[in-house]
Amino acid sequence: MIADTFSGYSGAQLELIAKAETAGRAIPPLWPLSSSVAVNPFLGQTDRGLTDVAALLARVGGLEVTMPRGWYAGKIADGTITEADLTAALRIYPDAAPDIAGLKEAATQDTPSGAALRSVADLAAEVSGIDWQGIITERFGAWAAGYFDAGQALWQNAPGRGAFEAWRDFAMRDLSPEIAGLTGFGALVAKSPLQARLALVTAFEQLGVTNAAAGTYCHQLLLELGGWSQVGRYRLWQAELAGSTDATTMDLLTIRLIWEQALYLQYAEEIADKWADVLAAHQAPVTPDQAQIISVALQTAAEFAGQRALAETLAADATVAPEGRPALQAAFCIDVRSEVFRRALESVDPGIQTLGFAGFFGLTTAHRGFASDVTEKRLPVLLNHGVTSSATSDSDAQADQRARFTARAGRAWGRFKLAAVSSFAFVEATGPVYLGKLLKDALGKDHAKGPESRKPLLDPAFGLEARIGAATTILRAMSLTKDFAPLVLLFGHGANVVNNPHASALHCGACGGYAGDVNARLLADILNDARVREGVAANGITIPEDTLFVGGLHDTTTDAVTIFADDFAGHKHGAYLKTARDWMSSAGKLARTERALRLPRAVNGEAIKARSTDWAETRPEWALAGCQAFIAAPRSRTRGKGLAGRAFLHDYDWQADEGFGVLELILTAPVVVASWISLQYYGSVVAPVAFGGGNKLLHNVTGGIGVVEGNGGVLRGGLPWQSVHDGQSYSHDPLRLSVCVEAPAEAITDILRKHDSVCELFDNRWLHLFRLDAAGQIDKRYAGRLTWVDFDQPPVADPKVAAA
Repeated sequence: MIADTFSGYSGAQLELIAKAETAGRAIPPLWPLSSSVAVNPFLGQTDRGLTDVAALLARVGGLEVTMPRGWYAGKIADGTITEADLTAALRIYPDAAPDIAGLKEAATQDTPSGAALRSVADLAAEVSGIDWQGIITERFGAWAAGYFDAGQALWQNAPGRGAFEAWRDFAMRDLSPEIAGLTGFGALVAKSPLQARLALVTAFEQLGVTNAAAGTYCHQLLLELGGWSQVGRYRLWQAELAGSTDATTMDLLTIRLIWEQALYLQYAEEIADKWADVLAAHQAPVTPDQAQIISVALQTAAEFAGQRALAETLAADATVAPEGRPALQAAFCIDVRSEVFRRALESVDPGIQTLGFAGFFGLTTAHRGFASDVTEKRLPVLLNHGVTSSATSDSDAQADQRARFTARAGRAWGRFKLAAVSSFAFVEATGPVYLGKLLKDALGKDHAKGPESRKPLLDPAFGLEARIGAATTILRAMSLTKDFAPLVLLFGHGANVVNNPHASALHCGACGGYAGDVNARLLADILNDARVREGVAANGITIPEDTLFVGGLHDTTTDAVTIFADDFAGHKHGAYLKTARDWMSSAGKLARTERALRLPRAVNGEAIKARSTDWAETRPEWALAGCQAFIAAPRSRTRGKGLAGRAFLHDYDWQADEGFGVLELILTAPVVVASWISLQYYGSVVAPVAFGGGNKLLHNVTGGIGVVEGNGGVLRGGLPWQSVHDGQSYSHDPLRLSVCVEAPAEAITDILRKHDSVCELFDNRWLHLFRLDAAGQIDKRYAGRLTWVDFDQPPVADPKVAAA
């Protein structure tokens, strides 16, 4: 990698570099397919409100950040959005329309179509008739697919080089740009500085880009690179999490700028005046126009309607929770898919109590599967791992070696099938042999790899005192400190699907895109340790001797559950486990029946099972589509209420939370993760071109890290279209998440005061915050700037706060 320091740069050049680096942080990170997690596409804009972001993204990407006007008009016409909702929205955005009638009329008018400011590539295309934007996309993608390859390609790029250095070598030998008409491109690249930052400022200076114009111009170029720039941002995210840094995003921006530089040098005489106008527009303040204010007002009215419906649901009577010791306790991830199953399970027997907790169960483990050297970070991506674990014990050494030999043989066979020469003969010679496999797959007899049967083991370095401390903290965070059932099941969740590049996106986001069974089993092992129980008892939590904790896995695609009772030999809970399995089976049938109502072509609950093994099924499940609320309160407040799989449910008892440490953890971790999920769905619906994953039917896996549509081009991040649309209508209403917390408003305010990044999510209304009373009903609304109002009183626009 070529060293690149800041020595020798002028003050103006350093300012340009700073603007470029800030633009790089406006791009969301993209995790690889092996461990993909939901990411807020507006991650770099949460310090602004939605109207400002609407103006920004219209400038740099020609994007809309709200739904088409007709969507709101339809909700007004069918009564979903009422006049009260429109009135409340106008109180926040009085400039949107003079009255309700005006806002209704605006909803019937098409949103004025806008376009991004033009790049040099766009201007050059206009005067030359050559699709330079398409050529850049294709050539950049051809290089990036190889550079970022994570093991899919048989011929690997030389490792250890920075992106800019690797691209220079590629571009100096790539004849495609000059064949297309860009004279001297290879020579320009060869003469460009070896240091990426110097090449960056050189391009800026030749293009005449000023400090005032650099911010949104760089943002635009990075946005045009799609998922490639997001991969660079991911590398920076991971590096900073480890206390380091990474220059990949800036390297990619420099590459794109050199294309602009080359095109400008060739077409300057014809486009100079237009380019000067573009730069002047980039220098202008980002200000929302009337159309954008109207659209955001309509979006806010739709969210008021959703909040009103949520309040009505929470106001209904809850079913009676078991008193005293439950017959069974089952803890699930807070994932919205668990809400359906939990409600079904509780309806099976009144003695069942369910709980909701983050799916990594408080254990930030870096795990290695059986016969594997791959480290799976099964924890929220906001955190570093704190413990390590493995599915291989000392007694498994021979089995481990055999499995590794088998895996190596399989990889060698796979490479033989794909190699440049042997692949042709392979198809001719062995094609008929694969007829059986083709038939098996087509009939849905193929199954994805199930959960690891071997018991995961914590590293002994995580000693007894650490385990006691972890157990105490986790039980208190779960609000599980008394009335333990004889059997306590801890369920992680995952999805068992085939032929799905985005399979990891169906797993547990709190587990870094992996299934949550490992974390659940590790916690069960800790809590069954007699020495840990003694230590926990000394900390004030007494677990009865006859209580057994067992880890499990909830398959969200089929609503089948696996209980890993074999992890604990010699237990005397056979009867309890048999009953629990019967209850789970009954709950699974109920849950599948409810889910079948939403899934296309699912004629009944049993039809859902086949979707997980159908290699042609683009919608095996809806994942978290429909998520609208996050509720932190005792389960008794929501038990039996029809939340329809649209709410994250986190058990929380503020009266047992001395010092409100658990509340602080909830607001700064699970709520933030839920906001990423909610806003990823929001962005994939309102701006699918930039923030959506495209069409599954056209996907090709590239580099093992992501997908492209067709045979190359832009890497696609976000959710595929089939994940948010059923072919006729949206499966997800893009509403910013409503966070409901049962706790004193003063305690919530104190936590927001301590965490600026969390506070701005609520102040700028990327999330809506509500307080629940002792009956579990919404009574207060957060109005911004650490103030609260009654729920039925909408906040008034505050000029000191970014408009929502």
